[in-house]
Amino acid sequence: MGKESGNAFDFRLFKRLLKYTNPYRLTLYFVAFSAIALSAFGVLRPILLKLTIDESIVNTSMENLIFYVSLMIGVLIFEVIFQFCFIYYANWLGQEVIRDLRVNLFRHMLKFRMAYFDKSAVGRLVTRAVSDIETIAGIFSQGLFMIIADLLKMVAVLGVMLYWSWKLTLIVLIVLPFILYATRIFQKKMKSAFEEVRTQVSNLNSFVQERITGMKIVQIFAREETEYKNFKVINDKHRKGWIKTVWYNSIFFPIAEIASSITIGLIFWYGGLRVLESDAISLGVIVMFMELVQMFFRPLRQIADKFNTLQMGMVATNRVFGILDTHSSIDDEGSTVLSGIKGDISFKDVKFSYVEHEEVLKGISFDAEAGETIAIVGATGAGKSTVINLLSRLYDIKSGEILVDGINIKDATLVSLRKEIAVVLQDVFLFADTILNNITLNNPEVTEEQVIQASKEIGVHDFISTLPNGYHYNVKERGVMLSSGQRQLIAFLRAYVSNPSILVLDEATSSVDSYSEQLIQDATDKITKGRTSIVIAHRLATIKKADRILVMDAGKIVEQGTHKQLLKKENGYYKNLYEVQFMEEAI
Repeated sequence: MGKESGNAFDFRLFKRLLKYTNPYRLTLYFVAFSAIALSAFGVLRPILLKLTIDESIVNTSMENLIFYVSLMIGVLIFEVIFQFCFIYYANWLGQEVIRDLRVNLFRHMLKFRMAYFDKSAVGRLVTRAVSDIETIAGIFSQGLFMIIADLLKMVAVLGVMLYWSWKLTLIVLIVLPFILYATRIFQKKMKSAFEEVRTQVSNLNSFVQERITGMKIVQIFAREETEYKNFKVINDKHRKGWIKTVWYNSIFFPIAEIASSITIGLIFWYGGLRVLESDAISLGVIVMFMELVQMFFRPLRQIADKFNTLQMGMVATNRVFGILDTHSSIDDEGSTVLSGIKGDISFKDVKFSYVEHEEVLKGISFDAEAGETIAIVGATGAGKSTVINLLSRLYDIKSGEILVDGINIKDATLVSLRKEIAVVLQDVFLFADTILNNITLNNPEVTEEQVIQASKEIGVHDFISTLPNGYHYNVKERGVMLSSGQRQLIAFLRAYVSNPSILVLDEATSSVDSYSEQLIQDATDKITKGRTSIVIAHRLATIKKADRILVMDAGKIVEQGTHKQLLKKENGYYKNLYEVQFMEEAI
């Protein structure tokens, strides 16, 4: 898409965008008709003015004066009506198109694999989905149709001028090439300038969003001055991008205005001489031409101005379609719908790498029978969390197989697979919404009564009841109104009400206080009962009851067995890990 950025206008890109108007063809046609009507009524006014002067004022005819003035009032009324229809429905069409486009874009992004979000700045994606798409609306409301209307008016004006006086028209045509050349140069320069503006807007959005999100880190490490300086640099680049567009506008529009004034002066001079010499040119024709010249050159200036809007819209379109053309989704070609599964899990020689040629998992194999609790331990970077990412198909494996109840997860539909698995992450994410909505995730099938009953079963109800408005308490962005332990309990309840066949706990007690840890431990015992569970543990004391413990190191399973079995291994990895942690806690 971006390869043709040097062109003033990308017709293939525009043709693709125009497909989004297909459901609104009648509106599109009506807007086009309104543009034609505006052109017709626009040129009628100067003609009526000419007739009023020559047949009423010069001939002192009151009857003709009343007649032509009445016609002008009628034309003006119709022009106002079509102007309203044109502006309203062109804007309406633009909003309908960007609504559909934004829905398509968001739906497309929802399917992206995690690897895409790992490499993409959130601020840039937000810019594409919000401000860039809003800019596209200008193509319809202020760009395309306005340009078409202006071009039609110019053609109509030129036809009228040729009909009444080819000599005066020749004066206009002599000046026209200079205006067209300046307009062409202006369009190319503005295309380049707007691409730079959109890039800098994206960079600015990304920087601001990341710093606001990570403000705690900025302040803890006293990086305010550094980030302030970095922001000034990025903001200055943004300013320079816009100044460049202002510079081009400052040059072009005075040139266009001077050309229009010179043309009017030449017509007044030449036409005045012809009137004094009793030539075929009348006073009414001169006045009409002065009006027509304004109508002829004004659209040229407006076209250049509207082309700015069109260019910004096309640059934004290019960026949005760039995301729509990105194929980074997990292949969902499976046809098997998982429902009510037992929960048997089997990893068979699974290999995986986030970065090519840098394997994170180096051929791991293990089985978990239905109802078993499997714990995975190991040092940071051993590949523990990767295991659960692959089980939920947030990433696809490089080789090997992952089976659930004997079915390859690639043969199952993504939705049915993920409905059978509930995950409680170490870093709990809560939306800026009520506790109830964060638990149900707005699933209409889960009622508030069910949530309250579930919270009582796992011992969370008392904590929620102490909050203002209870289950309708708004936790604000990312759940900042709750402690890490409280957020973790909400995550446990979220997993529990989904009634999964397989439960995954990713270091769920690694960063909570002792009181919350006890609540979480009780909740863990409750929700893991009777279902297959995979527990990734940092504190080894929390996994003593696991049916089996897998010990990972550098992407491989180096040991496995129960807690007691692993402690009996002389110089075993798990035994050394446990003793070191036990001594640290004792200190």
